[in-house]
Amino acid sequence: MRLPLLLFAVLICSSTLGATLDFDVGQVWAYKTRPGEQDSTLLIDKVEDDPKLGRIYHISVSKIHIKGGAATFTDELPHIPVSLQTLTASCTHLVGRSDPNPMYLRGYRVWRQAFEAGHAGIYTISVSEILDLTEKMLQQPSTGT
Repeated sequence: MRLPLLLFAVLICSSTLGATLDFDVGQVWAYKTRPGEQDSTLLIDKVEDDPKLGRIYHISVSKIHIKGGAATFTDELPHIPVSLQTLTASCTHLVGRSDPNPMYLRGYRVWRQAFEAGHAGIYTISVSEILDLTEKMLQQPSTGT
């Protein structure tokens, strides 16, 4: 009797381990946050496909604490282009739905122009790593040319 139960349990576990999350526009996700940012969420503002990079997700991240330089501080990043790999590694559970963040459009337009010119790409690291990298770049002294 134990062997059939064990086989059944293994089948159930293996079927859920390979499951992928389904990401779509308007979804608000909890994700593996940085310390002190447990209330932060990400919103999927736009999804598009690229022949080379595959599916690109344009997200906004809110309720974060990014410091840069002596006088700058932000609680939101309105546009971050990311891969499915980023969302899969970062997202923990769906918390709701929302209209796209209208603030993402400005950043998207700048990114799109640079992307089409071959000067921009997408992130494939986790959202928390993106935030750490952004903060590190903002804290570097400007070179003022």
